[in-house]
Amino acid sequence: MRWAALVSLTAMLLAVSGCRALGPFSPFRPLEQLLVYPQSVAPFSPFYEDAGGQPVWINSGTSDRIDARYFAHPNPQAVVLYCHGNVGTVDKWAILVGRLSKLHRVSILVFDYRGYGRSSGIAHERAVFEDAQAARNWLANENRIHPSDVVLMGRSLGGAVAVDLAANGGARGLILESTFSSLPDVARQHVPLLFPDWNMTQRMNSVEKIRNYHGPVFQSHGDTDRLIPLALGKELYAAAPGPKRFVIVPDATHNDDHIRDCAVEREQFLRNLPPPMSQTVMLPPREFILTSYHE
Repeated sequence: MRWAALVSLTAMLLAVSGCRALGPFSPFRPLEQLLVYPQSVAPFSPFYEDAGGQPVWINSGTSDRIDARYFAHPNPQAVVLYCHGNVGTVDKWAILVGRLSKLHRVSILVFDYRGYGRSSGIAHERAVFEDAQAARNWLANENRIHPSDVVLMGRSLGGAVAVDLAANGGARGLILESTFSSLPDVARQHVPLLFPDWNMTQRMNSVEKIRNYHGPVFQSHGDTDRLIPLALGKELYAAAPGPKRFVIVPDATHNDDHIRDCAVEREQFLRNLPPPMSQTVMLPPREFILTSYHE
């Protein structure tokens, strides 16, 4: 009788919420891993290993360590955490981040999610958010500022990571590029017959989370983005309750260069940010030590 009751309860749960109720045991989970975190199942290539920046290791809060690159500016107008998209590793993204550091006079850290590049572990939604929290804490300690004084910047999947951080701990500013309202919303554009609302275990529901962040937002999106349609970016923007600006990049696809195309507007956003709260608070000494790859 106990087994019959268990089977009945499982059937009821699946009828209401689909395979997502099974979590990591969902039959769709391997497909999600491939589509949402493709770099975590791809062979590591050190092609961009000399992209610059200071290599650092950051403890994720578990036994895993995440790989990161830090670009320190001698006189930064802001301290920025960059959350990259779901393809590529810091060896590639460091090239773009180095440009941002020089272009906008910022100290900036880019990191790999668990399972990406040299980072250990397995990527999944909770782990990725934990990795971002650890990276923000490292960056704040390195610069002796509050974590809430870090400017968060996220592209594509990284936009959802940045929104989660902003909603859980705040941010001096939030910069989003080519990102989405939620992962099921994106999947519905491409594979509607898989019923992503019922079956996806990876949700990244940014449109709900951003309601908890009342700070300034700068968002950009290409009007010919077919991977993440402009409408999903607009939906996320509409939900943001604080001061905000949305820039539509004409004729830009998902992979076009917003760093160049939105440079003037982004610089204006950074210059108009409120002053860091840390200026009025005495902070304890740094607890994290910069570590090279060759320990």
